[in-house]
Amino acid sequence: MKRKRVVILGATGSIGESALKVARDIQERMEIVGLAAKSNAQKLADAANEVRPEAVCLVDETQIGVLRKALDYQPRIFSGEDGLSEIVCVTVADMVLVAIVGTGGLRPALAAIKAGKDLAVASKEILVMAGEIVMRAACDRSVHVLPVDSEHNAIFQCLEGKQSSDVRRIILTASGGPFRETPRADFDSITPEQALKHPTWNMGPKITIDSATLFNKGLEMIEAHWLFGVEMERVEVVIHPQSIVHSMVEFTDGSTLAQLSYSNMCFPIQYAVTWPDRVPNSLPPLDFSKLSTLEFSTPRYDDFPALSLARRAGETGGTLPAVMNAANEIAVSAFLDRKVRFPEIWGIVEDVMNRHTPVAHPDLDAILGADQWARTQAQGCVQSAKG
Repeated sequence: MKRKRVVILGATGSIGESALKVARDIQERMEIVGLAAKSNAQKLADAANEVRPEAVCLVDETQIGVLRKALDYQPRIFSGEDGLSEIVCVTVADMVLVAIVGTGGLRPALAAIKAGKDLAVASKEILVMAGEIVMRAACDRSVHVLPVDSEHNAIFQCLEGKQSSDVRRIILTASGGPFRETPRADFDSITPEQALKHPTWNMGPKITIDSATLFNKGLEMIEAHWLFGVEMERVEVVIHPQSIVHSMVEFTDGSTLAQLSYSNMCFPIQYAVTWPDRVPNSLPPLDFSKLSTLEFSTPRYDDFPALSLARRAGETGGTLPAVMNAANEIAVSAFLDRKVRFPEIWGIVEDVMNRHTPVAHPDLDAILGADQWARTQAQGCVQSAKG
């Protein structure tokens, strides 16, 4: 079998590191031809020196000198935000893995689709903000959009060969985060340090806080809506603390399929790369004798409003999901900087959503405009909260 040639955007983050592990594990099936990072020049160089891609990109142009000095070979070097779009187009890649946190992955993702390259999506913002545009562009170019999130990858596996009309419910599992059993009365005193202690996954600070508020799951609901062509009303969330069942699909005949594995992002990354094939690896299989219990429960919707806000954003559509996403980014950043309390994250997002007049079927400029508007509005809310 031919090796899949992959460009990794976000190579120095947790997803990027896992992708590099997968490439080491299945060298006969995966070749990395491009690596991109935001600002960590040394870490990018270390990865490039190991896997020898033909091109690298560092968004932070002030660190290019550090990158050149740390490289022990001479790949093609791109820089700046534009460099992300350039590296996906000029490399001989078959697939682009987008693992950039925030909105920075949107333009390079669209550039990759335009260049006819398959997309492996680990950045929720791409489909939350611009799901309609991305999926339409992928359809027009006959490009595959493959999910790397463990939940969406699980759904993708369960849906193999099925139509969306066969689906009664898509059921996303959530660990519930560190405050799954914390009384609502204690939320005001939650510190960033407490919120950053995720019980299951080791992730970056933004996504870890999103897991604590359940906004992460809200974003995934909207993502599932676009990826799998189902209405928001058919997308649900269930709390599953063990994070062994990564998601489930209930079909119209009442049967439910689930995908199970240990909590390791190498599983979904490998499947996205090797799909439709399954390839042996060194990852640990489930030992059912050691799985004492698998628990499931209903989310506390009133205590964690993120799910209801996300459902509203997804059902309304247009620019509202982008507004929700942007306001949440600002609110999370303010919480990490101790400028707002934990429950104010939801309050800021709801306030900004309430002020917004959604634009239906927006183009990219309208989406990015709504994103910037929401950030400004959210910053104002942060200032008011501090006052």
